[in-house]
Amino acid sequence: MVAVWVTIAIYIAVLVVIGILTGRSSKSIADITVGGRQAGAWLSALSYGTAYFSAVMFVGYAGSTGYGFGLWGVLVGLGNMLFGTLLAWLVLARRTREVSTQLNIQTMPQFFEKRYDSRAMKLFACLITFIFFIPYSASVYKGLGSIAQVLLGVDDTIFMVIIAVLAALLLWFGGYLVQARADFIQGIIMFVGVILLVVFVLRADAVGGVAGVMEYAKTDMGLPRLAGKQLWALISLIFMTSFGTWGLPHMIQKFFGIKSDAQAKRGVWISSVFALIAAGGGYFVGSLCHMFFNRAQYDAMAEQYGTTFKDFIVPTMLKLANIPSVLVGIVVVLLLAGSVTTLCGVTLVSSSTLVLDFFKTLRPNTKEKSLKLGTRLVCVAFVAVSYLVANSNTPILDLMSYSWGIISGSLLAPYLLSLYYKGTNKIGAWAASITGFCIAFIPAAAKLINVFGFGGESAATLMGYGPQFACAAMVTSIVVCFVVSMITSDRKATVKAA
Repeated sequence: MVAVWVTIAIYIAVLVVIGILTGRSSKSIADITVGGRQAGAWLSALSYGTAYFSAVMFVGYAGSTGYGFGLWGVLVGLGNMLFGTLLAWLVLARRTREVSTQLNIQTMPQFFEKRYDSRAMKLFACLITFIFFIPYSASVYKGLGSIAQVLLGVDDTIFMVIIAVLAALLLWFGGYLVQARADFIQGIIMFVGVILLVVFVLRADAVGGVAGVMEYAKTDMGLPRLAGKQLWALISLIFMTSFGTWGLPHMIQKFFGIKSDAQAKRGVWISSVFALIAAGGGYFVGSLCHMFFNRAQYDAMAEQYGTTFKDFIVPTMLKLANIPSVLVGIVVVLLLAGSVTTLCGVTLVSSSTLVLDFFKTLRPNTKEKSLKLGTRLVCVAFVAVSYLVANSNTPILDLMSYSWGIISGSLLAPYLLSLYYKGTNKIGAWAASITGFCIAFIPAAAKLINVFGFGGESAATLMGYGPQFACAAMVTSIVVCFVVSMITSDRKATVKAA
């Protein structure tokens, strides 16, 4: 265990050094939020990838998909690479960088205000982002907590406090550039760590190498026959975790800071290779879970951990694989790397949005020095609130699907269509946002009803359909935005194109 803690200590020390050295150059609010728009291809791509893949994916999603779909779960990782990364960069990166520079904006809500000439839409996007990023941030804590509890034998509460403090320090030191440069180091750690993780899991006695996986694929547990609800659940998960990123402010704002079109082009391939290794490897490890556990062992885990037992599948697998202590340290650092950067990205976007787009709108004469301090203070407060939510008895998959579904369901359509369709107008944007929000909020509402002891079986069933409602919200909102904009195009609602 000494090797594990030494590895973690070295990682934390490196992040602190990066924070101190880089934070000295963060002089303006733009430096904190978009890094002065000076991020190169490697910084932008690895920052995007490490924000995308955290303990939420490696622990919560990998375990859940492996449990439900066996080796089919790898398709989620491939979808994340093809649609959530490669296609997202090709469609969004250069256009977003160009528009954000033209409009001189630092956050996604500012985009809505200038694109649709609507202060109300900016405030709506601000509140949606800040409120519903909290459960996503909390899901990151829960993923790290399960790792600490199983692999390190440390109380998850203590470990989550350590992560909260580390994330708060990184954000306090300087924001975007500190985060992006830390992401560069963390991206390398994740890249190497996932490869080593896959190799050692394959070598575990329970797996038996490539030959063992091939035999596993011939069984009903390895490659189950998918039909009906199970098939729809897998497709929904692929769709939500891939296209859901297209409407998430902390992902979109990675494109704001890219230095040039040339850097954006290079970033496409760097981010795609990273996603293939990180997501493909992470979901592959989770897909082997049935080689480690039988029905009785799953039942024992469910009795020990309750409804969140799927969050403990991957950590327990890694413990049973008997991987070397040094690699355990690398795996923990790998999950820390992805999770801290995701937590920082979500926190930075939520907090800067609240300060710049809500508070400054109400008090427009606030000095930049006060805004900078306010952003840092709100970052710390956001981290603390997320920690409190993480202690609720809600599985990682549910927390993340509520967050991604509501935010992307509300913001994806008016953002995406406005980049390429000049006819997108304020009425269409509002119609899409309200429609998407109402659809995606249904399972989250069912969860709240269930928490207070109402709703019965209906609420319990609905709260588990987060990915399906998220997909419906995104698709429906795009259709509504386009149709309503076309119908109302003859009115004076059409606004200036981006």
